[in-house]
Amino acid sequence: MVKIGGNIIDDDQLLSSFLRKFAEIRNKKVLIHGGGKLATRIAEKLGIPQQMIDGRRITDAETLKIVTMVYAGYINKNIVARLESLKCNSLGITGADGNSILSHKREKAGIDYGFAGDIDQVDSSLFIQLLSNGKTLVVAPITHDGKGQLLNTNADTIAQEIAKALSSFFEVVLIYSFEKPGVLKDVENENSVINKLHLGYYKELKETEKIFAGMIPKLDNAFKAIDAGVQKVIIGKGEELDRLITGKSGTTISHE
Repeated sequence: MVKIGGNIIDDDQLLSSFLRKFAEIRNKKVLIHGGGKLATRIAEKLGIPQQMIDGRRITDAETLKIVTMVYAGYINKNIVARLESLKCNSLGITGADGNSILSHKREKAGIDYGFAGDIDQVDSSLFIQLLSNGKTLVVAPITHDGKGQLLNTNADTIAQEIAKALSSFFEVVLIYSFEKPGVLKDVENENSVINKLHLGYYKELKETEKIFAGMIPKLDNAFKAIDAGVQKVIIGKGEELDRLITGKSGTTISHE
């Protein structure tokens, strides 16, 4: 399972390179994508103000229309079409399709996030059926509440929850791609990648404040995924996907 973010989606050359490497993976595979900057640019052109809090988009009714069109429409189907051109039989879905991901409206510390969703349940049976039929799944970060309401949902969280749901049936490796080459001891030095990170070492790094604050929520979630049965989590640059898979780059997070 691989999650890609805006740094790849917003760069056509990076996206093409990444998809070639992703298509070459012979195992069952799922790609979860974020939205990039396209939704923000369209909202600005339409005069719809955008607000972010702690990296989460405040999703009002008009913004929900935009992110659904962009994430579940153009970005998702563009990725599917490119994978098909690489002979990778793909199916683009959202959490609303097949009742695959149920969520509720996000509520936290009195902040109204609008139509942003937090996940309640993943239907693993749908993913298993589609994967067993040879489909590569491309998942857009839109879910639903079971009552007819679509919800804009964090792609990192979707990746983690699908990985956890499938870990009872498959040996799941979850790869998070972002701008950095991995977890860094020194945020200013991209050559300070921690190649392997187990829980004891992570606790030591936190206690001695040798890991920068922005990575702590990602790593906390990574260890939650490991505790839930995910075999390992790998964090690094998506454009180095082949090297991430073989452990030649990035940070591999596991029990040992």
